[in-house]
Amino acid sequence: MKQIVIISGKGGTGKTTLTASFALLAENVILCDCDVDAADLFLLLGPQKQQEEDFISSQKAVIYNEKCTRCMKCVSVCRFDAIIDLKVDPVKCEGCGVCELVCPENAITMIDHADGKLYTSGTEYGPFFHARLNPGSGNSGKLVTEIRKRSFKLAQDEKKDLIIIDGSPGIGCPVIASISGTDLALIVIEPTLSGEHDLKRIAGLTEHFKIRTFVCINKYDINEEMTKKIETLCKENEITVAGRIPYDPAVIKAMVDQQPVVRFSDNRATDAIKKIWRKLYEELSGGSKK
Repeated sequence: MKQIVIISGKGGTGKTTLTASFALLAENVILCDCDVDAADLFLLLGPQKQQEEDFISSQKAVIYNEKCTRCMKCVSVCRFDAIIDLKVDPVKCEGCGVCELVCPENAITMIDHADGKLYTSGTEYGPFFHARLNPGSGNSGKLVTEIRKRSFKLAQDEKKDLIIIDGSPGIGCPVIASISGTDLALIVIEPTLSGEHDLKRIAGLTEHFKIRTFVCINKYDINEEMTKKIETLCKENEITVAGRIPYDPAVIKAMVDQQPVVRFSDNRATDAIKKIWRKLYEELSGGSKK
């Protein structure tokens, strides 16, 4: 069983479009959306929700007024100004527990707080694990790790061949959680100055974790001079360019129809994505792919 992760330096480069397309082209696969801060892979997969549960990763303070003597010690020690009129604002509360510690009447208790939702769904392409982090909530890296643990266990139980991961953008904690332990990373970038900069940062991250890295240049024809510059950069750093994808309005049409673009065969983007998929599949397994 292999794991492939699709990542990018920022949102909107096309990694979710590629992930959905790979889901259709692959066989015996499990899918994960690890971009929990802005999950959108479900829009293209049409999942049927099978299980939903709260994601508990933090605690919030609760004040019991019947025990409170209004000594105000909790207010004086709260560095986040989360206690107003002896009521705790759950948005401001960071769950540090200092207020509970200093309360002489034991009127404050830390309780578990749901930071989001975890979902297990079914799709026509295979099982799908995804999540939604509540606005303002932290611990996105922990949520990504939980998604990956569940997908890995199911892959082992059902003897799946491949896990395809739609990773988080950037180089922060959720990205590290997305790529750790994977067999191959595909970096999706656009031919821009920011794309070149992002490539250097992300490639450094995958190199640190010793993950085989490939690059896909999306909308390569909007700036072919920059595309050549990025390809030169990849060659100098011994990174394989898996392929180029041209700008194609068919991609937008497929998104509006909530379908992977490779479901539509009469466009240039589909041809390019299929070539990239064959290259990646052969790298992972030495086989061939449709």
